[in-house]
Amino acid sequence: MSEAPFEHAGSLRIGAVDFVSPDEIKVALDIEAPESVALNTGGLRPFPRVNGYLLVPVDDGFLVGQTEWITVERSPFPKRRGMQDFGLVDLPYPLRRLRLNPLGTLRAGEYEEAHVFRRGADLLPSVGTAVVLPTETQLRSIVESGERRRVKIGTSPLAGDVEVRVDPNRLFGRHLAVLGNTGSGKSCSVAGLIRWSLEQAALSRGDGRPNARFIVLDPNGEYSRAFGGDETIKARIFKVNPADDEIALKVPLWFWNSAEWCSFTQASPRTQRPTLMYALRHVRDGHTEPTPDASHEMRRFLRTLVMTIRIEQNAGSPWGSFPRPKAFFEKLEKWKVGLDADLGSFTGSQQQRLQAFVDKIETLCVPRRILYANQDFTRQEILDLLAVASSAHSAFGGTDADVIPADVDTPRPFDGASLLRGVEAAGEMLNVSEYIETLLLRIRSLLTDTRMKPVVGDAADIKLDEWLENYIGMDNADKGCVSIIDLSLVPAEVVHVVTAVIARITFEALQRYAKLNSVTLPTVMVMEEAHTFIKRYKEDVENQDAATVCCQVFERIAREGRKFGLGLVLSSQRPSGAVPLSRTVSFCG
Repeated sequence: MSEAPFEHAGSLRIGAVDFVSPDEIKVALDIEAPESVALNTGGLRPFPRVNGYLLVPVDDGFLVGQTEWITVERSPFPKRRGMQDFGLVDLPYPLRRLRLNPLGTLRAGEYEEAHVFRRGADLLPSVGTAVVLPTETQLRSIVESGERRRVKIGTSPLAGDVEVRVDPNRLFGRHLAVLGNTGSGKSCSVAGLIRWSLEQAALSRGDGRPNARFIVLDPNGEYSRAFGGDETIKARIFKVNPADDEIALKVPLWFWNSAEWCSFTQASPRTQRPTLMYALRHVRDGHTEPTPDASHEMRRFLRTLVMTIRIEQNAGSPWGSFPRPKAFFEKLEKWKVGLDADLGSFTGSQQQRLQAFVDKIETLCVPRRILYANQDFTRQEILDLLAVASSAHSAFGGTDADVIPADVDTPRPFDGASLLRGVEAAGEMLNVSEYIETLLLRIRSLLTDTRMKPVVGDAADIKLDEWLENYIGMDNADKGCVSIIDLSLVPAEVVHVVTAVIARITFEALQRYAKLNSVTLPTVMVMEEAHTFIKRYKEDVENQDAATVCCQVFERIAREGRKFGLGLVLSSQRPSGAVPLSRTVSFCG
């Protein structure tokens, strides 16, 4: 005799809800619930089991939950449900509990015994609601859910080894994490997902060239072996020591922004950081100017003088306490000597305005050359000096825009030696030379280290647009779909900075592409060993190290990347261990 539907549903009950929140549901298992194997679901099924599925009835369907943990509560008194004979002695019995992670809702389909699973839940159950085991049909509907499931990625032992297929557009359209212990096959799984998705996309399009880009940041050098020599995928492989069919990894110094420079040099916030910012602005601005001539050199010199006068004015040095006015007076004397030597090299308005500037300096210096003279300057004297200096600067083709330094993060080419000289000059100008020795030492070590030169050394032939086309790829994936960036031989001192620069520039380029073209460029960034590069950091630390800056870049990608077509795939050993991942990245995933 067959069971009625409600009787069959009752036989599948294993417990009841006793705690509900938006991200977890706790269940108290009945004493009569199976202890190892369930026999009433249409076949043998292990229960209870971590990662197994359970159903909680809600209105027109079931809330699907996945088991996260199982525990035993030692009860000091009997809790057996339904005891009516109070004359019997009921001994205390351990009560089993488990926690469910809500996944989605399972509803009846169009056909008999058909079900449709959808991510997310409109309603949550109430405390006391029964929790039941899914039938074989329901379990298969959960695992085989979704449309356009074109790519097979494996089988599910939780549902009778049915095939697990995914839609690559949906899978990589959101952030993804692949977690597991060492040797569990994380890298093989990620490489398989990339390969199977590209192969299926090529078959669907018919022209063999899907419009997708994968950028793999590989600190272990594993993916170059997985994709190297594959004529179907045609991956671009970037290495420190490239082979014949590989490309040299280059991340030049002028790609680095101010935060990345400060993190590498550990510049102190009071003196070293302002000096470094000033030097970066100077070298980014100076490298873009034309070939020097006499007039051009004078324009640069006058621009420096105008900037120096403004700096001294803002600092109050000309009328400040001794010896600051004396130091400013000595600067004027040196400026006059340099300008006098070049007066005869120019004619016309240039010579007239330059002479007016020299005369103004002489007027200010004459009364201060006498013994025991008062060397303080008035505010009006400095304003008049600045006006005459600006007039001379404009006579040589200078403008107000020339005086305003370039943005400190503008990616304009410069070489390391120019930056070193710029830091030294900025230290002298700001009167902090004695405080920047450690800063200079770190920059020199970067420029002279033979291990770092191949990656971050001067690369005058590199252009930003060509670098982006090689590392990210072009529209319609004309240069291939996969870029493998092998970080295994990048020195540990700069590996976090190099990773941060590549990830940041990729994000900013895709962001700009989306804004200019009103369409995104589908790209996925794969980060291996995420627990090393995206580990949690202390937010209240004043001097942020390179690992912190690297993590902040990936946090921004996790928050904003999908809006600009940039997905994130993380492969990590320790999602919540001794080196936990960033909370921002974990939550956004």
